[in-house]
Amino acid sequence: MPSAVYLDDNAASPLRPVAREAVLTALDLIGNPSSVHRFGRLARRIIEDARAQIAVSTGATTAGVVFTSSGSEANALALHGARRRRILLSAVEHDSVLAPAQRAAVCAEIPVNKSGVIDVAALDKALGADASDALVSVMLANNETGAIQPIAEIAEIARARGALVHCDAIAAAGRLPCDMGTLGIDMMSLSSAKLGGPLGVGALVLRPGVDIAPLIIGGGQERRRRGGTENVAGIAGFGAATAEAMARMSEQTRLAALRDKLEAGVAKLAPASRVFSKDVARLANTSCLTMPGFANETQIMALDLAGVAVSAGAACSSGKVSPSRVLQAMGVSDDEAKTAIRVSFGWRSVESDVDAFLAAWGGVYARAAHKNPVTAA
Repeated sequence: MPSAVYLDDNAASPLRPVAREAVLTALDLIGNPSSVHRFGRLARRIIEDARAQIAVSTGATTAGVVFTSSGSEANALALHGARRRRILLSAVEHDSVLAPAQRAAVCAEIPVNKSGVIDVAALDKALGADASDALVSVMLANNETGAIQPIAEIAEIARARGALVHCDAIAAAGRLPCDMGTLGIDMMSLSSAKLGGPLGVGALVLRPGVDIAPLIIGGGQERRRRGGTENVAGIAGFGAATAEAMARMSEQTRLAALRDKLEAGVAKLAPASRVFSKDVARLANTSCLTMPGFANETQIMALDLAGVAVSAGAACSSGKVSPSRVLQAMGVSDDEAKTAIRVSFGWRSVESDVDAFLAAWGGVYARAAHKNPVTAA
């Protein structure tokens, strides 16, 4: 479908040419990167070059970069591997953080305000005087609304009490500065696919001195923190995409202009439409907005038929008919949440994509404007 408009980069950004080239080069190699002969050493060099690219992008050491199969695995490794009795997380975390957090002895969700920003005072109170048994996990930017969290402030409070701080930066990497030292965090999760790298690769980045227990055992790979032969080609593409995204960070200004044009166009077409987290700092590429009276599942299908690809929130949850847990945590009613879609731009996005979206969205809304209120599918 070459004429289709892709506006779902927060699910997976199209593969960057430099990443494709890196993947193809790595695929021509033979040998296991743990082998000591020259074939193994060549594969190892590919991995270590990519590890250095990830380290540079996060202000970390190469020794702190642990490659995984995905951002979800990186989140699980952080939460399980930290071995803390208590886990405190914001109420708008991704399911890949929430699910492993619920296996802790104590899991506490910290509320957010109507814009999706964590209540820092509530976190401070929940930590208590001694938080040496706690891990705090808060995302840098929300994948559904784009809302940016005050991570540096959170980290300062948490680490002063002895807590470890993990940050899911999967939606933010390549779009915001992600220097671990500046943020003051102990662990950071990343995903290749959100940066324009290949699917099925991620990383957990650790501050020097932070130790974790492996989820996958049986091999000495990744300094014994993640067993299993590394995905050499995927890692090569991940590193190349990361370096390219960092070099082109100024692109976010252009994407913000596209986002603002889209939101202004929607407001003109449907003044009752609502954009979530618009009043706080958010990712330049992300817009979460409603079509009053029209279910998001139906919107997505209608827009897809019109050649425009968007989503109803996290890619992992977009097949579900239940309202967004993120929007519920922000106090949005179920009926309104069921009308929300997410539009997310990326490195390939251009102004004509916005025009195509507005034409398609306006057509769908015009047909739906006088229909019955949203009902569950």
